[in-house]
Amino acid sequence: MSTNYSLLFYLKKPKNYVSGARPIYMRITIDGSVCEISTGKSCEPSRWNSKANGSKGNTEEVKTLNSYLETLNLKVAAMHLEILKMGEIPTIELLKSKFTGKTENQKTLLSVLKEHNVKMESLLGNGFRENTLKGYRTTYLHLESYITKQFSTTDIELRKIDHSFVVGYEYYLRSEKGCSDISAAKYMKHLRKIINLSLAHEWVTSNPFKFYKTYAKPKEKSYLNRDELTRIENKKLNILRLQHVRDVFGFCCYTGLSYADVSKLIKRNIEVGVDNRFWIKIKRQKTNTLSSIPILPKALEILEAYKDYPPCESNGQLLPILSNLKMNSYLKEIADLCGITKN
Repeated sequence: MSTNYSLLFYLKKPKNYVSGARPIYMRITIDGSVCEISTGKSCEPSRWNSKANGSKGNTEEVKTLNSYLETLNLKVAAMHLEILKMGEIPTIELLKSKFTGKTENQKTLLSVLKEHNVKMESLLGNGFRENTLKGYRTTYLHLESYITKQFSTTDIELRKIDHSFVVGYEYYLRSEKGCSDISAAKYMKHLRKIINLSLAHEWVTSNPFKFYKTYAKPKEKSYLNRDELTRIENKKLNILRLQHVRDVFGFCCYTGLSYADVSKLIKRNIEVGVDNRFWIKIKRQKTNTLSSIPILPKALEILEAYKDYPPCESNGQLLPILSNLKMNSYLKEIADLCGITKN
């Protein structure tokens, strides 16, 4: 917990100032975050001693002013110490609210994240995808369980989030949740976005991610070669679900389309081009750009096989699409049957 704290008094130059006494302001600094508060007093610039943090002279008026400023100094210092003794993070916002007596409702992390997710859900298909929202919902659950476990509470004020919270959450994701480097980095990115949002709204003034670095290494991807793809195509499969998964996977290979794009293919996505060949016209989910893809003979064979398949006709799809989770699971099963060890 950081305790870097300082306080000084200075004369503030009013707008259009020409001459005369200037108002005395108190500048409080905690970890680089600054707030300025008027003392309600003033002093002539010629009588101000910036090194002594007060007015020069021995008159009763000067002694009264300096005594008042010292009282403010001790008061703020005592409040800072009180915050530390209570085990709270001494932030500028908290110290200022204690000094001024303004106890505004503090924003909390999960409430802000929940509001963010609600807004994202309302914009699905207009800049945001379902998978993105799903990731942020998972982030909410991870943060909720981390806060409950680490702090024995249901939420945490944004001003209480510091560097130790950030690195502690990353460790929790890796150790307790078993997240890979890539997954942990994704969830940390989500948290960083909420913190940046809070900084933009001035709900907090210090960035707990300032000294945080992620060390996630890109996962190396492996690809099937021609021989391995042929082995999958020629493998005799007696289970219908595996046959379906193999066909969908093969269609992805021969079109270059992702699972997400193939899962939303419908009849109107198939057009006859000027070359009298069949083409796929589809807006790619990841890039949101329109693509024109020629349907190769192998891909056309797969489409023809499901042309009159009742389950596809009933839901309007061109292929028997399973969930992404099941697709990945059954593909591994097929790979095992074919003696392929790549993931």
